Amino acid sequence: MKVEYHPAVERELDVVRNYYEDRLPGLGREFIDEFERQILRIAATPERWMVLSGNFRRCLMKRFPYVIYFRPVSSDRIRVTVVKHQRRHPQYGRDRQ
Repeated sequence: MKVEYHPAVERELDVVRNYYEDRLPGLGREFIDEFERQILRIAATPERWMVLSGNFRRCLMKRFPYVIYFRPVSSDRIRVTVVKHQRRHPQYGRDRQ
């Protein structure tokens, strides 16, 4: 399965990585590693994750309190639209395509 990203996702990942890196050197890299592992899980079984509405789904990260929103674009492609803290408003980023 091919994975594509909304342009805002890179900014969101940079902000989170920098936040964790400021708290503890190396923790930002661990966040990115965990994110990449979750993306591999999503790509392997995209239908496994909870449906939010329509064709949008969410995946909770295991170690960090973040959520990944994604949607299938075609039978062999998904698009990651949002990476957000779990305490952020539930509608944050839901209008992204």
